Amino acid sequence: MLLTLLGRLIIALSVAVCVSFLSLPLIALLLRVPPDSLPKYLGDPLVTDALRLSGISSVCALALIIVLGTPVAYLLGRTRFRGKRLLETLVELPLVLPPAVAGVALLLAFGRRTPFGTLLHALNLDVAFTVGAVVIAQTFVAAPFYIKAARAGFQGVPKEAMEAAQTAGANSVQVFSRIVVPLALPSIAGGAVMSWARAVGEFGATILFAGNFQGRTQTMPLAIYIPLESDINAAIVLSAILVITSFTVLLVFKLLTGRSLDVMPE
Repeated sequence: MLLTLLGRLIIALSVAVCVSFLSLPLIALLLRVPPDSLPKYLGDPLVTDALRLSGISSVCALALIIVLGTPVAYLLGRTRFRGKRLLETLVELPLVLPPAVAGVALLLAFGRRTPFGTLLHALNLDVAFTVGAVVIAQTFVAAPFYIKAARAGFQGVPKEAMEAAQTAGANSVQVFSRIVVPLALPSIAGGAVMSWARAVGEFGATILFAGNFQGRTQTMPLAIYIPLESDINAAIVLSAILVITSFTVLLVFKLLTGRSLDVMPE
């Protein structure tokens, strides 16, 4: 009995310390938001431009991730083939790459002086230091979150359900759209939310590959970095907006689906 009580106290203390550690910095940030000058900063071109670009680029990145990542997730989740572990490793590599490495790698792949970049330049499709570079950087770092979650969802679809639909006369497209996707939808949605949140918060790869030009490539994380030395309140407001937006999206998702996000499923 004493050991059980001691164990519960240790667990409660650990939980309290962990929750306090994770929430204290966010609470400290929100308490520093200047309420009297909030309208001023929300109307600042630095803030509005960053908000607009972050919204547009992150949505474009999410669409690209879903279109390109869904077939990969389905392949990894439903089939076995030689080299599967290698493909999984390549897909998940951006998760562990330092953001600066990702930015340099993207610059060396799509920069104007690279073979592929030269080809794109000949077609008047310059990528580096454009809005397109922002979307590519966000897609590169955020795609693994979606692929891992969607893969787990596809992997969990019972084979019997697919076979029953095929026996009833459904073709491959109908089986995928009417059986596989609905059953895997919670994991797909969770992966989409996490990848979108990661795209919105991307900093390192973006600043190296896209630059930090207000109104062109300056997303909210980049806009936070600039005023840290000159106007700390603008950085605080932008940071608070990101925190509130991310918290709201995660909470709404949990309330609507009644489940936790599968960030790193296996």
